[in-house]
Amino acid sequence: MPTLAELQQAAYHAELVAGRRLARNSGLPERDALMQTLQRSGVPLPRLLAERTRARAELAMKAAERKQRQADAWAQKNAQKYPPAHTGWTAWFDGSARPNPGRIGLGGVLKNPNGELVELCTAAGHGDSNEAEFLALIAILETALRLQAAPLTVYGDSRVVIDSLRSGSHAGALSEHHARARALLAQLPNAVLQWIPRRRNTAADALSQRATSVPGSDRPAINF
Repeated sequence: MPTLAELQQAAYHAELVAGRRLARNSGLPERDALMQTLQRSGVPLPRLLAERTRARAELAMKAAERKQRQADAWAQKNAQKYPPAHTGWTAWFDGSARPNPGRIGLGGVLKNPNGELVELCTAAGHGDSNEAEFLALIAILETALRLQAAPLTVYGDSRVVIDSLRSGSHAGALSEHHARARALLAQLPNAVLQWIPRRRNTAADALSQRATSVPGSDRPAINF
């Protein structure tokens, strides 16, 4: 025979209330009163208990799956906002032209696994913003190669630069810079290019802007 605890676990809230009321009014033990209440459904008690147990297990499984989906969605949503920490090198680059076309400024930041930084802030002649972006990437890759930075993740906000290098082809006036960047990447086999929005590239952007705004600005990368 089922115990009171087993009956209570299978009963719905209304059945629990009705069972207590019956026990109070009839003087029956709470277990017997609840058993009678459950039997009013017309379903044999063993079958009723089995069905209720199975239904509760299914609800618990669905709740767990829903919770896991919510956790997965949160992790996916925040993966770009909060990228996981790693033990490799990290770099950011940005190029600016003032006006466009105009004076080119290159900005970059390279961070080693210990958190130490190398900054790149240098003027680079005259050109447009796309040329400036390529030259900034080339400058930061040359610095990374000199410091043997590996593995390396490079972040930039230029779709033109990153998409063209990922596709492996680029024509026109930028083809020379494209080829130079690919040659440097080939010497850094563990390097990964990653696009980020401009708001997450503020340090490199500020350095590139400084290089165009200060006459004679030329601050090359500094070794550790």
